[in-house]
Amino acid sequence: MKVALFGKMFSDDGVVYLQQLIDKLIDARCSLLIYEPFFEKISKKVAIKCEVRTFNTHEELKNSASILFSVGGDGTLLDTITLVRDSGLPVLGINLGRLGFLSSISCDEIIPSIDHIIDGNFELEQRTMLTLEKPEELFGDLNFALNELSVTKTDTNSLAVVNVHIDDKFLNTYWADGLIVATTTGSTAYSLSCSGPIITPGCENFVITPISSHNLTVRPIVISDSSEIRISVGGRNRHYLVGLDSRFRTIDQTQELVIRKAAFKLNLVQLPNKDFYSTIREKLLWGKDHRN
Repeated sequence: MKVALFGKMFSDDGVVYLQQLIDKLIDARCSLLIYEPFFEKISKKVAIKCEVRTFNTHEELKNSASILFSVGGDGTLLDTITLVRDSGLPVLGINLGRLGFLSSISCDEIIPSIDHIIDGNFELEQRTMLTLEKPEELFGDLNFALNELSVTKTDTNSLAVVNVHIDDKFLNTYWADGLIVATTTGSTAYSLSCSGPIITPGCENFVITPISSHNLTVRPIVISDSSEIRISVGGRNRHYLVGLDSRFRTIDQTQELVIRKAAFKLNLVQLPNKDFYSTIREKLLWGKDHRN
């Protein structure tokens, strides 16, 4: 099996688990393709007793691996999206970070997880993504996100004024710190921290969530992910910050945003005894009440 490894940073505490991962892959006779900046960091602390190829770009990764392991936290997995893109390459998140909704495989589950992968004992869960169609030049060919698009103010002295249309029908003008358009995957991320609802991955929806709305009666709204969302900004703020997952650009009041569902999805690996419901129970500590 051809396995690609992607990562960014790791702590000294994570070295032992990273060594376990690489040793297990080598014992299973997997060929390794490692993200070059990550390889340069780990090669100083981890023994890799096999030939390794490296990659830096989407083109170098495409058609060169059977599966990609994202080693880190959810932020690391989000960064893999710019490399995986529309290739359909399955992604497994191994959590060396903190919370880990997407990178749900914990350190002590690495060995059995690889056994499942080698045996083909896993499923692919397709996660819907969104794309920013306009302005076309804002993010170039990286105009897509797995979690969310956010619009936030750059001036702390005044509220953001965000106008939203759904399929050419006016929804609302939000007076707030900003606005989030989240996918079902992103419903457990930034949107959740702003009191947005949790939406299961199989639902075909987006959720629009205001950030610290000035009007307390304005609540998050769930819409069909087949909708076109148009956003324009106004008010005293001359510039706004637009985020696609962990990437950010600045726009001015003359630029309208057009958001749609992306034409491709992310194939997220799900192992036996791992599902969305067990993940939110574990990560959100549901049922972990001292009275139980």
